Amino acid sequence: MIVWYEHLYMGAKAKRRRFAIIQDIREKKPRSGVYVITPPSNGNNILDIYPTETILKDYYADQELLILGIAQGYQEALKLAARIVNEMYQETGGFRILEYLKMRNVV
Repeated sequence: MIVWYEHLYMGAKAKRRRFAIIQDIREKKPRSGVYVITPPSNGNNILDIYPTETILKDYYADQELLILGIAQGYQEALKLAARIVNEMYQETGGFRILEYLKMRNVV
């Protein structure tokens, strides 16, 4: 199950196609070159970046996946992830994403 972050981060290119991208993900239609940013699937990462083709596979259907951001292209995904990490560090002084999301009443 996909859960959307209330204040979804958007890359500049993805923002132009925001509603179409979100609708395609909801309808389980993969979009080439579109990436989503999520909290880490393990304790070793700060964030995970997935192409939409990956999150629409059956493996993720039974898991709750919180989408924090959407980007058009991998480079934009990296920049967007850096922006999220920078904001998290500015607000918490650390790199613990779950703590940051709890502060924002997300998890």
